Amino acid sequence: MRHRFAALLAAAAFIAPAVAQTPPPAPAPPTDAAAAERARGIVARMTFDEKIALLHGLFPPMAAGKTPNELIPSAGHVDGIARLGVPIVRKSDASLGVANQVEQRKGDVATAMPSALATAASFDPAIAREGGAMIGAEARAKRFNVLLAGGINLTRDPWGGRNFEYMGEDPLLAGVMGGAQIAGVQSNGIVSTVKHFALNAQETGRMVLDARIDEAALRMSDLLAFQIAIEQGRPGSVMCAYNKVNGDWACENDFLLNKVLKRDWGYRGWVMSDWGAVHSSAKAANAGLDQQAGQELDPQIWFDAPLRADVAAGRVPMARIDDMATRYLTGLIATGAYDRAMPEAAQTIDYARHADVAQLAAEAGIVLLRNERDLLPLARTARRIAVIGGAADKGVLSGGGSSQVRSVGGAPIEIPLAHGPAASFVRVTYHASSPLAALRKALPEAEIAFVDGRNLSEATEAAAKADIAIVFATQWTTEAEDVPDLRLPDHQDALIAAIAAAQPATVAVLETGGPVLMPWADKVPAIVQAWYPGQRGGEAIANILTGRVNPSGRLPITFPAHAGQPPRPYPVGLETARALENKAAADPANAGKYRLESFPVDYQEGADVGYRWYERQDQTPRFAFGHGLSYTRFTYGTPTVTGGKGITIAFDVTNSGKRAGADVPQLYVSRDGADAPMRLAAFTRITLAPGETRRVTLTAEPRVVADYDPRLPGWRIAPGRYRVALARDAADRSMVSTVTLDGATMKP
Repeated sequence: MRHRFAALLAAAAFIAPAVAQTPPPAPAPPTDAAAAERARGIVARMTFDEKIALLHGLFPPMAAGKTPNELIPSAGHVDGIARLGVPIVRKSDASLGVANQVEQRKGDVATAMPSALATAASFDPAIAREGGAMIGAEARAKRFNVLLAGGINLTRDPWGGRNFEYMGEDPLLAGVMGGAQIAGVQSNGIVSTVKHFALNAQETGRMVLDARIDEAALRMSDLLAFQIAIEQGRPGSVMCAYNKVNGDWACENDFLLNKVLKRDWGYRGWVMSDWGAVHSSAKAANAGLDQQAGQELDPQIWFDAPLRADVAAGRVPMARIDDMATRYLTGLIATGAYDRAMPEAAQTIDYARHADVAQLAAEAGIVLLRNERDLLPLARTARRIAVIGGAADKGVLSGGGSSQVRSVGGAPIEIPLAHGPAASFVRVTYHASSPLAALRKALPEAEIAFVDGRNLSEATEAAAKADIAIVFATQWTTEAEDVPDLRLPDHQDALIAAIAAAQPATVAVLETGGPVLMPWADKVPAIVQAWYPGQRGGEAIANILTGRVNPSGRLPITFPAHAGQPPRPYPVGLETARALENKAAADPANAGKYRLESFPVDYQEGADVGYRWYERQDQTPRFAFGHGLSYTRFTYGTPTVTGGKGITIAFDVTNSGKRAGADVPQLYVSRDGADAPMRLAAFTRITLAPGETRRVTLTAEPRVVADYDPRLPGWRIAPGRYRVALARDAADRSMVSTVTLDGATMKP
């Protein structure tokens, strides 16, 4: 592990023991400019056929016999060019570990990180980076040199099926945390993508929807998250999305790929398509798509014969073909994937040490939402504890889709889907980490009973007889499908309400893909948001509940009080998407036509995603972005705020309690007198011993302070007074100062 990470572990006495150091990292890869120059030299020696061969990749499950090289069952494969030293590229999903969704590789397991939302909830880039480094190390050991990781899409809707794969609703948090994870992956000499570029914010109709938003709002929200992640992580590749953006498919969108990514941001790596997201050859190539990935999932192999014909007819210049191949090699060279040879056989992995990384991330990301009467941590005097529901006797839930990891220890529960868009590649899967077993190990003197919660009378009777009841609730979400609403499924709300009525000392532990409604919240004294906590999730939850680990997670996404608060109460186009699927099923000969019928999604909130929407609408959520409690207390001294060319704020943070703990001070800004909501402009995570005081300085990200002006084009900071809030969450306005800034402009 990196020295900073080891020091963080050693300093935090309440966290699990430090993980062993890894070998020193390889030498730093070349700069992007040097990599591009070398790549141009290699491409100059290629034949036309060799260039074209690099621009489209196989989907191994459907590509038998199409290459003389070994096909590892996985997401993608691109043959190399042996005479020039161009390596074979093998691509694997994804952000939460080396995926093996429906066990394509029999018996192959990997370490499962908690959901990306859980990692984001740590507000700690070091944790994100170490998680990425661990995943990248396992990918290399399994002979993959491209990971389809780096999910940065902002979670605009709380019901989004893929929210658990992303880093939350704020562009600064998502960009910083996503960039750190990408850098961690690539520290192993392999490529990480950043995805899905852009506005892949819902799963309903994801292949056809048209995301509509004006340029300034897009630049200040989703694109800013991608921009920060690319700056900090330097990903070798960008993956474009399925959907349209303002009328054009994301993978043939000149504005996104050429104007923003390659011109304004100066990105030198390659743009690969999502699997099945290509709709043309000449238009896509000229708009900035460099590689058709997973070609078997598209209607045809656009970047082979059709692209050759386009070049011959002059529709695509040869210079563009050279640029496409050059960008591909640049991404491989700049990350070290070109020169660091992959092992010839799978390598041994220290799964026990890697599990410690996953557990640390889970513990840092679990959020204590409510803790009335200091019910938690569990009192050691509690002799009878009832654990109810959530399959807590078996394991912890994980999210579904291409990110699904088949974790070490196996899947104690695995349920195939009978129907729906996700049925072909998804199963409801649990990791073998039982919270019940972990609690029993942590509290050997207590009598801990378990009931599955299916019988309400049995559950309430067990709760009433106990000193404390812990009810586990689950919400399964998956790629390819959104949840229809924010209620807990299977009558779990009624179960929690009944348990709380029977036992005043009730703790609710939520394993969910994102926010859920909590009609019972005021009746349950302690609520713990555990997300999808990964393969050591049971141990992480037990450590939080018993106080061995002091909770320190903060919400990276707002939890609404009721379904009417978010901009969209349910998935847009749900009825349209279902109707088109029914038409396709009834008319197989024209199924492709129906599946390409588009519908609009208008993002009325614009740049005011998540907590900004709530402030703009003057709404009070159930739990605000940035919220999270601790078993200790932190106090802030009077801040000193400095303006001029930028905003900095300096203040003392004191742990005034009796436990070591971690705090996350947050800085929010807005122009004084403007209608725009305050925006997260800086944050940090610090660990303090009891009684310790530390001086903290936060510097605002200037693009968050600015507004984007398409007329410049670029960022503009208006001169004048600005409100600055030192806060514990997005709704906290207890420490607000004002400062004067000079006017300034910045490039896009």
